[in-house]
Amino acid sequence: MGIDRTQLNKGIGKLAWALPLLLSGPTLIYNAFINKGNAWHYLVLAIGIALCLGGVYMMFMGIKTIVDCLFDSNDD
Repeated sequence: MGIDRTQLNKGIGKLAWALPLLLSGPTLIYNAFINKGNAWHYLVLAIGIALCLGGVYMMFMGIKTIVDCLFDSNDD
């Protein structure tokens, strides 16, 4: 009934990748709204939204991996 440490490390790694995405996404979105007159406005906005969505996805997958590791019901 031990914890699979490699799976736990994978989950923590996914959460570690989610943190910079969740911090840089809103920064780019804010920058896009400040520079509406710029020709790159829509590209920067799309990249910011993609980073936010990627961060939420990575966070969800990291938490799911950790929960699966902690509550694994395979008692062989």
